[in-house]
Amino acid sequence: MVETQERFPFVFLLKYLFTLVGLLLFLLDIALDIWTVVSLYKDGAYVYMAVLIFLLLGSSVLLQVFSWLWYSDYLEKIETKVETFAKNHSLIKPFHFLQLGVHLRYAGVIETSTMDFLHHINNFRKDVRHNNREGVDVKLKHDFLMLRIFEAFSENTPQFTLILSRILQRGELELITGLKILTAASAIAINVALYHRGMHVYGSKGRKMSLISTGIYFLWNLLVIIPRVTALALFCSVLPCYIIAHFLSLWMLLVLVAWSQKTDHMKSPGWEWLFRATVGLIWYFSWFNVSKKGNIKVKMALYYSFMALDTVMLLGFWYRKVFEYEGCWSSLNPYMVIPTLLGLYVIGILVKIIYYTWFHPRMAEPSEGPFRQAATYDADSTDSTNLTLEDPAAAPAQPLTGVLKRSRNMVANFYF
Repeated sequence: MVETQERFPFVFLLKYLFTLVGLLLFLLDIALDIWTVVSLYKDGAYVYMAVLIFLLLGSSVLLQVFSWLWYSDYLEKIETKVETFAKNHSLIKPFHFLQLGVHLRYAGVIETSTMDFLHHINNFRKDVRHNNREGVDVKLKHDFLMLRIFEAFSENTPQFTLILSRILQRGELELITGLKILTAASAIAINVALYHRGMHVYGSKGRKMSLISTGIYFLWNLLVIIPRVTALALFCSVLPCYIIAHFLSLWMLLVLVAWSQKTDHMKSPGWEWLFRATVGLIWYFSWFNVSKKGNIKVKMALYYSFMALDTVMLLGFWYRKVFEYEGCWSSLNPYMVIPTLLGLYVIGILVKIIYYTWFHPRMAEPSEGPFRQAATYDADSTDSTNLTLEDPAAAPAQPLTGVLKRSRNMVANFYF
């Protein structure tokens, strides 16, 4: 018991430092975005520069729209000082118009993480174990994690594909492009892992997920995403004009699939189509479960089979064109590249099977067990962690709205 108490501050110190590292990577990514645009301009790569600017602006507008819509759900229940200051001075809407809404959310997360860390340290010194700030932390971070997932697949992953395609065309790796690839890949992996842990914390009333489970989840996502992005980059490097047609045709099909899942994530049906369009964009690169409709395992099997066929098709087109540029591709042997990428993809699927067989948490249905907290949460309560199954009168069933509805839906889809 003494050893556990001695390690207690260290655990929350690591959690707080991880949040700060995430902030540093966020700021580094912005700096590298600017540096990359300037570098492309100096190199005369105006087409690449225009595409990159389009990706940056498009992703930013998408995130600001979602952020504002979700802020409007609970403007009267904002709890952080920085967000309260912005609301009291009518700055939230201007911040989003200036593409700074996500930065405002990040400031709120940093404030809450700092206060939470200090609160834990103070409780440790006083030998107090109860934490009444957990509900504030969870409610604030859920929408933020969703926005970071959207950013990972609307900005970081397309950038990763674009920059890798340029490297393949030029046949050389520069320092700035290498750093940008590393930060883009790190942002994708970290955001996916943080979302994974966030869903578990919310659904299990604060119980932390093991590092082994998170590591395996991170690994299979990385093993599956890298071959997909590399295949797209290879295809784009030899047939750059056709990548747009490929994306639009496949994306529209995926949006229709999202519509068939009858998602219910946004407040209005019109904005629900924006969410479905974003889900289609994520599915273009990686799996993301959004609905309990149908058998989830069957849906995943169909998805990965279809995406494997599409990846093989992309590699096949690259294989046919690569020999036309024989002098530029001496370091890329298709007979090594294609089996390696497909092998990584298969290994990723096998690691995913291992994860869901032995490491994925098993939770009760939303109408029972720990999900009762999300499904019967009192919207006016400031501490959701006090609601329990043993006291149903304290948690009357109410229609879910705003962040509660989003949290409940995504947590329910996360566990199976």
